[in-house]
Amino acid sequence: METPEQLKEIVKKKYSEIALQEKEVNQSSCCGSGCCSDEVYNIMSDDYTDLQGYNPDADLGLGCGLPTQFAKIKKGDTVIDLGSGAGNDCFIARSETGEDGKVIGIDFTPAMIEKARANANKLGYHNVEFRQGDIEKMPVTADLADVIVSNCVLNLVPDKDGVFKEIFRVLKPGGHFSISDIVLAGNLPEALRKDAEMYAGCVSGAIQKEVYLELINTNGFVNVTLQKEKPIIIPDDILNNYLEGEELTNFKAGNTGIFSITVYAEKPKSCCGPDCCN
Repeated sequence: METPEQLKEIVKKKYSEIALQEKEVNQSSCCGSGCCSDEVYNIMSDDYTDLQGYNPDADLGLGCGLPTQFAKIKKGDTVIDLGSGAGNDCFIARSETGEDGKVIGIDFTPAMIEKARANANKLGYHNVEFRQGDIEKMPVTADLADVIVSNCVLNLVPDKDGVFKEIFRVLKPGGHFSISDIVLAGNLPEALRKDAEMYAGCVSGAIQKEVYLELINTNGFVNVTLQKEKPIIIPDDILNNYLEGEELTNFKAGNTGIFSITVYAEKPKSCCGPDCCN
């Protein structure tokens, strides 16, 4: 079993490779993990192309939802994107917050930060900033953000509870988040759960939906709302890399589900921390 640090290195290595891949490769795989499928064009991500601020160069096809569409961003807001990749959600957020707002993207992978900064420079965006860092310990001060967004990233983080504590710290009182992520219903087969490639591909790092929502509640957030939910169907030509025979049949016929959810929650307007909000 990999340690948290080993899992982080898996993610950093894989997403450094993904930064150089074509979008079509990422869209036909598990969050770009490389387990490509010939059966479908797009396994997880939703279509961004109609959203204002969309930039094709920043869209690597790695998401599993459209959190910025649901994020209730207002003019002048400070927005933080966790796991900002090449900058796609940051640029869409900028179109909402306007020139008077600020958008900060945080990503663990140097290659992604380099790509995002190049995209921002090309677009002439001076109020969009990208910082390399770990979202378990964000390189930003407390009570800074009006809105936090994230797209298919927390599932990659070993300490999800730590990330929600950081989100609580960084949001202003009364601020909120909208996060798209991968969650489970039922237990994954051991081969999927343990495989490093599937971890980097968003699936085996996912946790149970009820556990995910409970983490949000226990960390002091209020008005928790499921904004969107959709099933994720992994094609046979990917599953065949991990399962065979009866195990594959049982998995497809069983009660295990893999879902993309977009969830919204608020930090209370006046609260000293999770304990005083219970």
